[in-house]
This record gives sequence, structure tokens and C-alpha cells, in this order.
Amino acid sequence: MGERLIPILPCRSLDDVAGFYAALGFAVTYRQERPNPYLCLTRGTLDLHFFALDTFDPAQSMGSAILLTADPGALFDEFAAGLRAAYGRLPLTGLPRITRPRRKQGTASGFSVVDPGGNWLRVAAEREEPASTDTPAAGRLERVLRSAARQGDARGDVAAAIGVLEAGLVRYADAPPAERVGALAYLAELQSRLPDVAAARATLDRLAALPLTAAEREQFSGELDAAAEVRASLPGERPGL
Repeated sequence: MGERLIPILPCRSLDDVAGFYAALGFAVTYRQERPNPYLCLTRGTLDLHFFALDTFDPAQSMGSAILLTADPGALFDEFAAGLRAAYGRLPLTGLPRITRPRRKQGTASGFSVVDPGGNWLRVAAEREEPASTDTPAAGRLERVLRSAARQGDARGDVAAAIGVLEAGLVRYADAPPAERVGALAYLAELQSRLPDVAAARATLDRLAALPLTAAEREQFSGELDAAAEVRASLPGERPGL
């Protein structure tokens, strides 16, 4: 059939959007400033168009697009590498930002990118079945983590996600250290988004104090590396957990 559907999203500045998406591997195919600022971007089979308004407030944006891919983890790695090169770090708070891949309650695994215009690019697995949080294989805090991710990453309600995690960590205070790694790492990331630097630093200290074995540290190296990156982003901190 050959149909194509291209979203047209708002922004305040074409320069900000063009630079951000260049870090994600997008190229400009068309740009005009008059009579109306307009920008066309492409990356392989992906196309995004933007229009700019001086009076637009990115914090109030409701723009959103869904990106389906066979491997969200691989795409995250590509996007993250470009963002680190452009920004010197992975932008986890404010605008723009990126969330880490994780499974959310009732949805497939994926991540989100929020661009300088406040638009959400929601990345999900193309053929992955949504997972239930009630499976026996899921630990108690794993189910809490998925519920929190639905609030914090899918809905963007950071306060609600923090509340879910804090309640879960209290409720399941007897959970083994390895089970608490993911919840504490995500809690610190969310606290840094507010930003609540003191709370994020305290949560990272709790994570660092967990008595993990060498095998568990290897198993959760991704979460620990993510936590170290959150700590490095806090004012006055140096890289390292």
C-alpha cells in the first residue's frame, strides 16, 4: 500500500530540537523559518516533523509518538551513546531527558525520550506480549518496581512513582538485598528528577550499603551502573557509586 503517517510535534526552538535529535541519529531533510518555522527529520524509516512557536511552553506539552522496534535495549544503547557524546552525560532529569528500559505494569518493556519541546517519544518492543506483575517468578519488589515504572515512565507522574516505591520498600523491608537493588536504583533516579538531591543521595547510599555478593553485583551491574550515573549527575558528586 505504501502509506506513511508522520507526526507533527510542537516546540519552542527548531535549533534545540534539531540538535537533540541529531544526537539520536536523526538528520535534517528540510527546514524553513518563514512564513512558519518548520523542521523535517529522518532516521532510517523514522520521520518526525516539528513546528515552532515562541510562546509555546514545553513543560505543558502533550505531544507524544510511539516508536515500535524489535529491540528496545539496542536502540536505547544507540540513543544513550549519542546523548552522552552531545551532553557529556545521560540526561535523566528535566528537558530533554531519557528513561532507562524497564518493563512496566501491564505493558511491554521499553523506554521514553522527552525532547526539548516536551514531546514524549515512547519506545516499545514491536512483538512483545505485555507482562503481568502477578506472575510467581516476579519478586515482591519487582512487582512494585513495575507499578512504579508505569507511573513514573509511562505517565510521567514522578511523585506517584516515588510513593509506590517508598511504600513497597517499607512493606517488604524483609526482601533480600538483591531484590532491593532495582527499586532503590529507580527511586534515586526519580528523586533526582524532582530534583530532591538530598533524598537521591540518601537512597544511593542505601543502595551502596547493600551486602551484595560478587555474583549479585555482576547480575545487577546494569542497575548499579545506572545508579552511579545518577550520582554523578548530582551537584558536587563525582562518578562512582
